[in-house]
Amino acid sequence: MSLFQHALVIGKFYPPHAGHHFLIRSAADAAERVTVVVMAADSETIPLDDRVRWIREVWRGDSQVRVVGTVDNIPVDYQDPEIWDGHVALMREALRPGESIDAVFSSEEYGYELARRFDAAPVVLDVDRATFPVSGTEVRADPAAHWADLEPAVRAGLARRVIVLGAESTGTTTLSLDLARALRARGGVHALTGWVAEYGRELTASKLAVARGVAATAGDPMPTVDQLEWDGRDFALVRKRQAEAEERAARAGGPVLVCDTDLLATAVWEERYCGRTAPETWAAVATQARRELYVLTSHEGVAFEDDGLRDGEHLREWMSGRFREVLGASGQRWIEVRGSREERVEAVLRALFQGLGEELLQGFVEAPPTNP
Repeated sequence: MSLFQHALVIGKFYPPHAGHHFLIRSAADAAERVTVVVMAADSETIPLDDRVRWIREVWRGDSQVRVVGTVDNIPVDYQDPEIWDGHVALMREALRPGESIDAVFSSEEYGYELARRFDAAPVVLDVDRATFPVSGTEVRADPAAHWADLEPAVRAGLARRVIVLGAESTGTTTLSLDLARALRARGGVHALTGWVAEYGRELTASKLAVARGVAATAGDPMPTVDQLEWDGRDFALVRKRQAEAEERAARAGGPVLVCDTDLLATAVWEERYCGRTAPETWAAVATQARRELYVLTSHEGVAFEDDGLRDGEHLREWMSGRFREVLGASGQRWIEVRGSREERVEAVLRALFQGLGEELLQGFVEAPPTNP
């Protein structure tokens, strides 16, 4: 039998971490129902909806745990009764009509006063962070140092994504793989650096194999890659598979994720093969997770190598120009790289770690290695 009927857990969850889930778990083990109220200010960099979604994902299998969010722009002053009243009023609004609270679970000293205001039992645990030595302030200051304290969805939300794109046979795959290896070589949490392959290339190989299987059955000549037909259904599949692969890798990987193409690149490839980009593709681009850096591989000085899945040597200059146009209009940070493999990697690392000093990534600032 549960000790309490209805427990309340409140916080910013900015971002949610292992200590927060310990608090929720303790409440769920002691009460028949738990309401978790996520309180976020408009000035904070992680959206309220993301925090609510991340916590709900962890507790989706526990029907007694309800997670709700509320915007709280009231300043914090534990000595001001009116400010206390304002915060508590927002918490009460987040509850269902007529609900009462008989326990308040907290890991802060203010939990005693909060419980008094709800006429509930104060359950204050791990104030000294002895059980879970982590806090939201520490995570925001250095996410990499506390990566293990974050659930997969939070990791995916905080991971800084580097996207390598370019025309055919300009070294995008080579550079993206080299970059992932260079980051892993740094050790620590960067050893988890993930890499996402280009699904369009996989689909090309599959379509060609299918076409040749059909031709062999009919006794027709074997088709080549330039004879494949592409339509909106193919690119809908590319959008789906590419986004799924990126999300999986972001959840399993480290603080930086390297992708060999993404949906913005897919939009240009769709224009190249179909003559236009579908509105659905641009809509998907608009909902992608934040990009830290786009890297365009120049075709200049790079010989075209036909590996059996390429047919666009004559379009490389156009595609490079089109990528520049799309990137320039995107508002995203991007660079174009030339030179040897080593020079390209060094250029990306230099740009990447110069940019990772803002918002949630102060702890990533470090000098890139001389020889990645």
